[in-house]
Amino acid sequence: MHVALSQAAKGLGKVNPNPLVGAVIVRGENIISTGYHELFGGPHAEINAIRNANGSVEDATMYVTLEPCSHFGKTPPCADALIEVGITKVIVAMKDPNPWVSGRGIDKLKENGIDVVEGLLEKEAMELNRIFIKYIQTKLPYVVMKSAMSLDGKIATASGNSQWISGLESRKYVHLLRNELKGILVGVNTVISDDPELTTRIDGITSRNPIRIVVDSKGRIPLTARMLKDGTDNPVIIATTTDFPGQKRLQLEEKGHKVILIPECDGKVDLSLLMVELGNLGIDGILLEGGGTLNESALKSNIVDEVQFFIAPKLIGGRNALTPVEGSGFDKVDDGIRLGQMKTQMIGEDILVTARVITTLNE
Repeated sequence: MHVALSQAAKGLGKVNPNPLVGAVIVRGENIISTGYHELFGGPHAEINAIRNANGSVEDATMYVTLEPCSHFGKTPPCADALIEVGITKVIVAMKDPNPWVSGRGIDKLKENGIDVVEGLLEKEAMELNRIFIKYIQTKLPYVVMKSAMSLDGKIATASGNSQWISGLESRKYVHLLRNELKGILVGVNTVISDDPELTTRIDGITSRNPIRIVVDSKGRIPLTARMLKDGTDNPVIIATTTDFPGQKRLQLEEKGHKVILIPECDGKVDLSLLMVELGNLGIDGILLEGGGTLNESALKSNIVDEVQFFIAPKLIGGRNALTPVEGSGFDKVDDGIRLGQMKTQMIGEDILVTARVITTLNE
């Protein structure tokens, strides 16, 4: 199953909003074939593993990270294929999280005499597919807040300089995140101050640019911004309110970009409603690369699922230097955002801290 999970991970950035799935076929003590879901709309992992086998897979055992599907979608049911080729045992890491289909594939296999074992490395499989699980159950995107800061918690100097706090290896890692998550979200202040392209650049592999989303409540985005130059090939979504100037909206739409009006919350775009809209557009995961103001709004709107903070071996100081979460903050420590499942790892010279957002402590 560890091999199946590593196979599944090869689909990162290629199969959204489908799940990451890997499969391994075993006869006796030997692995005779592997496969994974390689591309959205393409064959599933089970089918690829069967096709990759050198010869018959009759009476063999399949390890698969997700319950084989039992319904027709973009491809025929995988459960039917396993029955047809004579697989006699299937070991499944996790059931399909979709409440409408969960368990049906397993039931079909059992009804046709196939021995099914459930739950092997289930936690690891669920971790790998955490984005898919949230999206399939709620139709809301899974949001990862990313920030890079100095050891004393600064994301920029008092003068506003921020390049580069994190090291080269960390910046390369962020491009992997951009490739994996379907959308990237920033505030208009980031566009004005940094003029980023927000594209994916990874040496040696074919990568995917995320769908770029800018929160701009008042229509301040410069029409000369670099990200707006390639509207036809890589359009930007600008989330705004009724305060957005009509003429600028027309100019953006003529360039191929999309302006969506979202109801206000305290005079700004309601981020919770924005998530609903983005989910309806098929965006299952979002990398939040905003500044401190947008980060605070996102946390207080309860849209953040995970944080990834890079901590650089630098001290910047400065009372007016910016931090990852700005705004008014919380009045009491007990009102703050709770984090769990914290993990740390070294990325070059930086420390990457990853954690799940639980809730505010006073809820």
